[in-house]
Amino acid sequence: MNGLQEHGQFQDDKLHEECGVFGIFGHPDAAALTVLGLHALQHRGQEAAGIVAGHDGHFAAERHPGLVGDIFSSRYAERVANLKGNNAIGHNRYSTAGGSAVRNIQPLYADLSGGGLAIAHNGNLTNSLALRAELVAEGRIFQSTSDTEVIIHLAARSTYRQIVDKLIDALKKVKGAYSLVALTSKKLIGVRDPFGVRPLVMGKLDDAYILASETCALDIIGAEFVRNVEPGEMVVITTDGVESYFPFARQPHRFCVFEYIYFSRPDSVVEGRNVYEHRKQTGAELAREAPADADMVIPVPDSSIPAALGYATEAKLPFELGIIRNHYVGRTFIEPTDGIRNFGVRKKHNPNRETLAGKRVVLIDDSIVRGTTSKKIVQMVRDAGATEVHFRVASPPTAHSCFYGVDTPNTADLPAHRMDVEEMRKLIGADSLAFISMDGLYRAMGVGARKADAPQFCDACFSGDYPIQLTDLSGGSKDRQLSLLADVA
Repeated sequence: MNGLQEHGQFQDDKLHEECGVFGIFGHPDAAALTVLGLHALQHRGQEAAGIVAGHDGHFAAERHPGLVGDIFSSRYAERVANLKGNNAIGHNRYSTAGGSAVRNIQPLYADLSGGGLAIAHNGNLTNSLALRAELVAEGRIFQSTSDTEVIIHLAARSTYRQIVDKLIDALKKVKGAYSLVALTSKKLIGVRDPFGVRPLVMGKLDDAYILASETCALDIIGAEFVRNVEPGEMVVITTDGVESYFPFARQPHRFCVFEYIYFSRPDSVVEGRNVYEHRKQTGAELAREAPADADMVIPVPDSSIPAALGYATEAKLPFELGIIRNHYVGRTFIEPTDGIRNFGVRKKHNPNRETLAGKRVVLIDDSIVRGTTSKKIVQMVRDAGATEVHFRVASPPTAHSCFYGVDTPNTADLPAHRMDVEEMRKLIGADSLAFISMDGLYRAMGVGARKADAPQFCDACFSGDYPIQLTDLSGGSKDRQLSLLADVA
């Protein structure tokens, strides 16, 4: 799903999920329903979207930069009309400051010896550089810089005859986090990596089966949730129904805990947990761990609203919207100059001055990554008249880069990697600063304290405990980010 480059130019101050995937098999409106599914998953990727549809052994593709609602609007009705067939897969892609070549937009498609294969992938392979070099040395010609194409080349090289077997053979050679959907002329396939880092669910609409990154994509089309695709499971959907395989060695389940903290939509049910309720519980746990003598609780909108509600309820403090977000603003880090980029926070957020004036405020956010946005928001709240600003964070300190499909700065650029909490408090200018503890986060998940010898989730961005081998890191260094969705030199 991702390109590979050194990561040093990203200016955004949030962790970002990279992609959303959707697939449907056996519905006459497959393409239109895929558009709706991708629209529900828009939060997982805002740079580009694509759909591949299958009809009588023929495949059609529409892959374009932009938002789903723009790409497949009534103005471009011919794009959906071009996607004929009862089966389709789709992909949303997240933008970065790196290259955004159209050739990297998914789903990717190739004709193999056993027939056509289209793949859409959410995650990141941690040995794709090594595999790519091996394949290039063999004479393989790559058309993109996406690690998803590595999977396609491995499948093409496989000596197995059936496409399902070719895909299994390919995936046995890769390491990393992946949830992917694949389409052949007669099958819809869904696969999760053995650790189950990224989500994938199965649903049903009438007689049609659906695969999607989150349950909100099922809700938008009126489909029923059937079950999660399990870690290490491959589901193969045909006109005969669903077959399930577990072709990979079993591993401990290490689902990404940040899916609950920030990435997933709050109305989704992820791994059996309602995201909204979990975020409220996290806020309540944070209030118990880090109370503040204050007049009100306000969230940094929008993702921190549930945690702020939970904090306010537990602390018995009023919940107020002290910051109003403008939802019609592009991402701040894609502005052409630093001077313009610095207006980003003010473009996105505006203080509710009448609410804040003269008040002691507890400001809730879901994370601190670089700290630049946090600093500006604290100052904004002060400038609006708040007498005290107590910053509370509904996740532990983000001290390590993610290598499993999340766009993060290099570890060295993360304040939590080189500073203690007091130093970070001074950096952002708050009167006090506190993060939820790791055990508190796990308690909010309903699983008790974190098991040090066998953590229940992937929390590497907090702990540095990477469950999947990072093969492509130079010299084993964890400071080199496997960059995402960008061109390679």
